[in-house]
Amino acid sequence: MITSIQELQEAALNSKKDFKTPSDIHPKERRVVLENVGVIDPQSIEDYIASGGYMSLFRALDEMSPKEVIEEVKISALRGRGGGGYPTGLKWESVSKVISEQKYIICNGDEGDPGAFMDRAVMEGDPHRVLEGMAIAGYACGANKGYIYVRAEYPIAVEKLSRAIKQATKFGILGENIAHSGFNFSVEIRLGAGAFVCGEATALIASIEGNRGHPRQKPPHLSDYGLWGKPTVLNNVETLANIAPIIKNGGAWFRAIGTESSSGTKVFALTGHIKNTGLVEVEMGTTLRELIFDIGGGVEDGRKFKAIQSGGPSGGCIPEHLLDLQVDYESLKSAGSIMGSGGLIVIDEGSNMVEIARFFMDFCRSESCGKCTPCRVGTTELTMLLDKFIAKKATKSDFELLKEMCKMVKSTSLCGLGQTAPNPVLSTIRYFEDEYLAGICDD
Repeated sequence: MITSIQELQEAALNSKKDFKTPSDIHPKERRVVLENVGVIDPQSIEDYIASGGYMSLFRALDEMSPKEVIEEVKISALRGRGGGGYPTGLKWESVSKVISEQKYIICNGDEGDPGAFMDRAVMEGDPHRVLEGMAIAGYACGANKGYIYVRAEYPIAVEKLSRAIKQATKFGILGENIAHSGFNFSVEIRLGAGAFVCGEATALIASIEGNRGHPRQKPPHLSDYGLWGKPTVLNNVETLANIAPIIKNGGAWFRAIGTESSSGTKVFALTGHIKNTGLVEVEMGTTLRELIFDIGGGVEDGRKFKAIQSGGPSGGCIPEHLLDLQVDYESLKSAGSIMGSGGLIVIDEGSNMVEIARFFMDFCRSESCGKCTPCRVGTTELTMLLDKFIAKKATKSDFELLKEMCKMVKSTSLCGLGQTAPNPVLSTIRYFEDEYLAGICDD
């Protein structure tokens, strides 16, 4: 049992571990979230403690009030890394102000974007970092219970997290009266059934409660009515993995990294027609050109770059002339895309952009929960319209209908899945309109 910050420091000093940074990290990377991944043994709490783990939690309990913890997170300007980009400190503050005997912290590990595995890498490679972030959030917001919602398709992540929870409980870092502070916090794992829509907050909560993963209208917001009707904070894995470094180094340290509106680093999954696939962590504000050509090695097989799709199935496609665009929330939005959870798919000159848009639209169609008509029917109709362009059987009126229907689905769908589903179509129309016009028959 570890009951004080002094005991934690002694445990770290006595380990005499010599951790070596992986040699394959690119000079333009800056690792904050991934700093322990591939460095420590994720199955060893001793390794995590030796690397400075849980020191931020004990420091918060010993030296800071809940309000001071929230203030530090607000100073950091950390924004949610799950895609929405909402300020984390404001989310915590809104829950902390609600008077309730029961509050919850939920970690969203339901990573459903094709080709993206940022959260998986953290859950499998540094599970204690996630638990520490959740515990600090619990202390700051007045919650004593946490849930990690993990995709059932991530069995290794579930195994590593389960072991980490048992170890932390055995060491007295989770459970009752942590570090004699009077703070209680426990964590359980819940498995998702593979529904993409359960990445949406209210659908995820419905799933944890044992119901079908359908979103609901907001308000009420989670700060007032979350899990089982109680105030709830929901952050994704990467967001929570940033918390311990922020408490350790200070919010101002984190705020100094990145851009004016998007602080810190971001983990991206590079995939598609690119030489070096895999995860990279860079400062916000790094350009697409640096990500694709400096770190990613450029397009594979010597082919020409055509576009990059960011933000998962509901992100947009960005063309070559915007390669010097800085990667941050506002810049991507202005280009017709989104940050999303961090998937980046490189597309080469041999790809048809209408087919690309159709692929993502069909994904959203199949993953729609069907609750609201705009998404259920709209994504189906959009998929069929795109089929006409691919078969070169579309008409000029089909082109106008395609654009109008995208706007309708985007503005009237219930949740984020439907609201962002048209992004691949709208962005490819914006930058590759000629490929749509080529699908219009002359008759």
